[in-house]
Formats: sequence, C-alpha cells, structure tokens
Amino acid sequence: MIVRPVRSADLPALIELARSTGAGLTTLPANEERLAHRVGWAEKAFSGQAERGDADYLFVLENDDGRVVGISAVAAAVGLREPWYNYRVGLTVSASQELKIYREIPTLFLANDLTGNSELCSLFLHADYRTGLNGRLLSKARFLFIAEFRQLFGDKVIAEMRGMSDENGRSPFWESLGRHFFKMEFSQADYLTGVGNKAFIAELMPKFPLYTCFLSEDARASIGRVHPDTEPALAMLKGEGFNYQGYVDIFDAGPAIESPTGAIRAVRDSQALVLAIGTPGDDAEPYLVHNRKREDCRITVGNARQAAGTLVVDPITARRLQLSAGDQVRAAPLSARPAQEQENSR
Repeated sequence: MIVRPVRSADLPALIELARSTGAGLTTLPANEERLAHRVGWAEKAFSGQAERGDADYLFVLENDDGRVVGISAVAAAVGLREPWYNYRVGLTVSASQELKIYREIPTLFLANDLTGNSELCSLFLHADYRTGLNGRLLSKARFLFIAEFRQLFGDKVIAEMRGMSDENGRSPFWESLGRHFFKMEFSQADYLTGVGNKAFIAELMPKFPLYTCFLSEDARASIGRVHPDTEPALAMLKGEGFNYQGYVDIFDAGPAIESPTGAIRAVRDSQALVLAIGTPGDDAEPYLVHNRKREDCRITVGNARQAAGTLVVDPITARRLQLSAGDQVRAAPLSARPAQEQENSR
C-alpha cells in the first residue's frame, strides 16, 4: 500500500468511494462536478500553484495493483475564503442569594475561532481494506507530509469528528436545534456544506448564545461525542497528541479536536534519514516512510530500523517508495512507543 497525491484519473474511484460513505463526511460529497473541481485544486496545491487559503492536499491510498481504496486530506488553512463556523461550548452562571438558587448552564456560542488553522479531513477507507495497518497509514501519512513541508501549514492542526446519529442518519442535535432554523433534513444540510454552499449557515443560524437546557436530553448528551464508527479514528488522533478544547460542529455537535502542529507525535518525532535496503532484522518495527517529494509524494508503512543515520527497509518498501539505497527519506515510528504513550497520557 502507498499513499500518494490524487490525480484526475482517480475521479471515478473517488465517486465510488463518496457514494459509500453515508452521511457525516461533508468534505467528500458524491457530486462529480464538485469532486472534479476539488481534484483540480489538489493538483494545483501539490504543484505549488495554490495560495494557502485554497491549498487542499488530497491523498489516495493505492494498493499494489493500482486500485484506489481510500482517501484522506489536509486543508492548509480553513476559513480564509469563506467563514468557518463552530460552536464554542461555554458556561453561563445564574445565581440568586435570596432564593438560594445557583445554576451553571452550558451555552453554545457561534464562533469563527478556528479560522486559519490546518484541517485534517475527508478520511475514508473502503470497507474491504479496513484491516492491518491500512487505516493508520492512510491517516498518519498526512503528518509526515506536514513535517516535510512545515511552511505550508498553520501553527495548529484541527480535525472535526463525525457526531452522533442513528442507523437512519438522524442526528439528535440536529433534530433538537438545526431543524428549527434550516427546515431541512440533516443529510441535505450536510450535503450542501460539502458542495461549498455555506452561505445559508450565516443567513439562517442564530447569532445569540444558545442555552443547552432548551435542547432534548439526547441532543445534550450528544454534544462533543463522536459516532461509534468514528471512535477508532478519535483514539488514533488522541494518541498523536490531539485533544478536545470545547469546539463542536454546528450540525451534529461532533467534537473538533486540535493540536499545535509541532506537538503532533509523528511530526515531532519524524527524522530525515538515508535509505538503506536490506533485512531490517528481528528488532524492526513499523515505520511511516516518506520519499520527501511534494508533487510525486509517496508514503508507505513497513518494518524498518534505524542505524547510524540510516533507515533499513526491505526491498518491497523501497520499491513502493520508488527509491534506491542512498536516497533521502523522512520517517517516524507508526505508533508512539510505550514511554511516549505514558508521557502523552499525563
């Protein structure tokens, strides 16, 4: 498996993937015109022809037979071309000494606070390939690209996680709040944001703070929670140093998690090394390995070990990267080592 930049020839495979995602993945709508437009901008971004506010680094996961089976992306900076909305979860305190009443009420404030940050988005892996290290490669490959081209990205990276919904795609948060202002199904609002029609948010969303006590019990319980299918992705990102800081999606109340870019484990621990080809040995461990190219970027995962400034990999890994012995690579262990995991949990 390799992760590489998207190409125009990948569009049919992307359409197929988009149709299988269901609700909740707003940045990958099953709309051929919109996806073709996005692929075009991604090609410009990888070739250095897009400004930061337009740069959309869209990657695909390709198997050894050349089939595209997954997708992931990094937006270099959100909100620089159109407003970026979240709810900030705050607290309103009401008190009366005379009546001996003291109430702390969680409150939702419409905010653009995350504007300018880089965003992880559009992560989706075909169901037949959700095995082994494929999911971790598809997600974490983006961190090596960010580490290699640090100047292209913001000081903070965010990820909006899919919120709670039932088996029919109904969001309790939307049913209790959004439906009253938008008069449409959650799936329709979700789709409209995905195809770039976000003006209706500013036009219809209430600007005043919203008291969560007016929401249904299910809606209140969903604030800051992820869909069960998203829990593995959330755990993976938390392992890389991401945390929830009180921002949620305005439609399904899924959490927006974030990390300073330099504090992301795979970014912080990645190193530039010289490639050596051989037998990694019994003490080898899975490494993310990047060929340090931008437009011709290739990232894979394979057993490897470091030795005196080199990274020893097997011939298959080198072939996937299209590199030879002596070439430069950027690499990081696929997962945090036990001591790092303990440190990150403090």
